[in-house]
Amino acid sequence: MRIRGWAIALIVLLMTGCASADKVQRAREGPRADEVWTARFVRDYGRTPTFDERTTWREELDLRVAAYLRTHPDIGTSPRASQFRFQRRVQVGMTVEEVLLLLDEPESRTGDQSAMQAAAGTFWPVVQAHARELWFYSADWRLYFADGRLVDITVGSRPPLD
Repeated sequence: MRIRGWAIALIVLLMTGCASADKVQRAREGPRADEVWTARFVRDYGRTPTFDERTTWREELDLRVAAYLRTHPDIGTSPRASQFRFQRRVQVGMTVEEVLLLLDEPESRTGDQSAMQAAAGTFWPVVQAHARELWFYSADWRLYFADGRLVDITVGSRPPLD
């Protein structure tokens, strides 16, 4: 009986610790363009996009990316080219212009240190060293910028990224 009591106490302690743990995760790669677009579409229209709407959006994005790559040929040969060209996923090191091209305007932005600290959670000491502005996107993505570049990414309330 005494062992059973200790086992129950240990389980309760572990569950309490898990429930109060910081849900923020740090990432090198952020959301895909289609993930952000779809979340906005559902929020704005209350339904998922049709095949035609999704296809039209993809074609427009392809045209914007192709135009950008024509005017920035150095990116076509850079290591991050596949992220930008094929996966359509933001990653640390991208310029503000590239992030806006893929994800469009953020839901909100701030340079307030206390808001950035709250968004970064336990990663704030690392993020604070180089982040000057925070952009919020749907699905709880938080993108941190400094000097025109994406310098860090956190995401909250999500299962671990693949």
